[in-house]
Amino acid sequence: MASYSINAGFGTFSSAIALFSIGALIMRGAGCTINDILDRKLDNQVARTMERPITSGRVSVPQASAWCVAQCLAGLVVLLSLPFECFYLGALSLPFVATYPLFKRFTYYPQVMISICFSWGCLLGFPAVHAPVDLLIAGPLFVSNFLWSMIYDTIYAHQDKTFDIKAGIKSTALAWGDKTKPILYGLGTAQVAAFTTAGFMSGFGPFFYLGAAWGFSRLFSQIRKVNLDEPKSCWNTFIGNIRTGQILWLGMLIDYILKVFGLL
Repeated sequence: MASYSINAGFGTFSSAIALFSIGALIMRGAGCTINDILDRKLDNQVARTMERPITSGRVSVPQASAWCVAQCLAGLVVLLSLPFECFYLGALSLPFVATYPLFKRFTYYPQVMISICFSWGCLLGFPAVHAPVDLLIAGPLFVSNFLWSMIYDTIYAHQDKTFDIKAGIKSTALAWGDKTKPILYGLGTAQVAAFTTAGFMSGFGPFFYLGAAWGFSRLFSQIRKVNLDEPKSCWNTFIGNIRTGQILWLGMLIDYILKVFGLL
C-alpha cells in the first residue's frame, strides 16, 4: 500500500519486501522463544504444547535465552538495514512482543496484545519505502490487520480451551464461548470496512477489490464451517488464513505492478 500510494520503484519495493520477510521470520521466532520460556510451566499442562522444546526439557532455559538474544540481534541487523524512521517505530513494538505471554495469566484478552504485535508492520511499511506514515491509510490498515488477528487467534485458542481451563490460561475463546461465531462475523465485517477504506484512500484499482472480495468471502466461509469444538478443524482454519492473506496480497500486487508499468 505504501509503495502504491507514492508510486515507489520496483527496486525500493522488492528490497523492503525482502527485509520485511526476513525480519518477520526472525522476530516472530524471537516472540515464540520468549513465549515458550515464560510459558514452560503452562505448556506442559496442554496436550498440544507439552512436547515443545523447553517444557519437554530438550532445550534448557539458558540455551533458549541465548538463542533469543541471537534472534533479537539478527532482527536488529535487519532493522538497521531499513531507513532510520523504521528503527524507532520497530523498537516501540518490543514491549508488546516481550509482555504478550504474561497477558493470558491476567486477562481473557491476550489476543489483543498479540494482534497489536502482528499489525505493527502496517506502520513500518511506509518509512521502509521512504513514504510518510499516512494515517489515513496506515490507520485503517492497522485496524484491519488487528481485527483479522483477533479472528484467527481466537479460532486458534479454541483448540486448547479444555486444557486451558484446567491450567488457568485465559483467552477470548473462553471469554466468548458459544458467542464466538457471531462475534467473529462482526469482527470480519469491521475488517472488510477497514481494509477497503485503506485501499480506497490509497487509490487502488480493480484488482485490489477483486482480491478483497475473494479473500473475505473465503474468510467468512471459514468462520461458517469451522467446528470450534474440534481442535483439528480449528487448526486447519487457522493455517487457512495464510491463503487468505496471499489472496489479499495478490490483489494489491497486481495493481501495484500495473501502476509501475503505467497501465493503471
